[in-house]
Amino acid sequence: MKDCVVVGGGLIGMLSARELALAGVQVTIVERGQAGQESSWAGGGILSPLYPWRYPAAVTQLAQSGQAGYQALAEALFEQTGIEPEWQQSGLLMLDVAGHDEAVAWAQRNDVVLERLEDDDIQRCEPSIQGFQRTALWMPEVAQIRNPRLLAALRRSLELLGVVFEEQAEVVSLQQQGGRITGVETTTGIHQAENVVIASGAWSRDLLAGVGCSIEVEPVRGQMLLYKGPPGLLHTIVMQDGHYVIPRRDGHVLVGSTVEYVGFDKSTTESAANALRQVAEQLVPELGAIEVVRHWAGLRPGSVDGVPYIGAHPEVSGLYVNAGHFRNGVVLGPGSAQLLADVMLGRTSGLNESLYAIER
Repeated sequence: MKDCVVVGGGLIGMLSARELALAGVQVTIVERGQAGQESSWAGGGILSPLYPWRYPAAVTQLAQSGQAGYQALAEALFEQTGIEPEWQQSGLLMLDVAGHDEAVAWAQRNDVVLERLEDDDIQRCEPSIQGFQRTALWMPEVAQIRNPRLLAALRRSLELLGVVFEEQAEVVSLQQQGGRITGVETTTGIHQAENVVIASGAWSRDLLAGVGCSIEVEPVRGQMLLYKGPPGLLHTIVMQDGHYVIPRRDGHVLVGSTVEYVGFDKSTTESAANALRQVAEQLVPELGAIEVVRHWAGLRPGSVDGVPYIGAHPEVSGLYVNAGHFRNGVVLGPGSAQLLADVMLGRTSGLNESLYAIER
């Protein structure tokens, strides 16, 4: 019998598997498709919640836990695997934000560097944007990471740690006996396990419904565009009205994202592409002369307040959940994985576990 089966091979599932494997747990990841190819791959990799003061304290705590160790995680993965996740401190510039006083108070409470900028200071912070003679908020310590490279490095790291990947294996039911989990049944067979972690993103709610567990997680489509510009065209992450542009080291610029409640429909739309182009070219006029090289969509695991469900099933022993991170899965991932492992292994956590409990 395997020590643990993690259902879901996205970033949350792989980070959870890594925490457990480093603690000596034998882990198998069961993935309905290909590991790392759903919402984890599709996002922008901003290592901060967007407008972080608007989230509950539970999100802030998880985010700060991840932010504190992300550079070290990226360096460790690079050293172990030779794959560079491209962690870089780009800073986050938020234009025309309402509620400056609320943001400043949040930053002071949480020891976060946040500055108000006006007029020419905005232009000096990011020369590529034009015509913003208004106000902005600047968080210089915010970093980013390149999702596909992070996922590739994580997968290789897990393989080196002995984690087994079972892909193209959709879980059809959770197996239990006498109030205890015994494994999972998939389209390719049954995997017995002493512990099971549900980390299936937007698909987690339906899996848990079979064991009388209701979590408020639903798919939320987000569409993105990718431009290929010259390196150095854009230096900082820039946001306005909930949209953002993100510079990569090699000149690629990501533009996102839509928030669409359309079920499990992952198709792209021309209307979204047009809207994102308009956003991009308004923020960075030079993008108007640059080719869009890709347009894609992903399904985020939306939750009501953005607080994920992390912890043990209240009635089925050996069953755990790590899901519902909405738009913040990348930044919340390391803290979520550590909390999940702390709960499963009986370790003391620095976080208030009740804030993330399934039955909260």
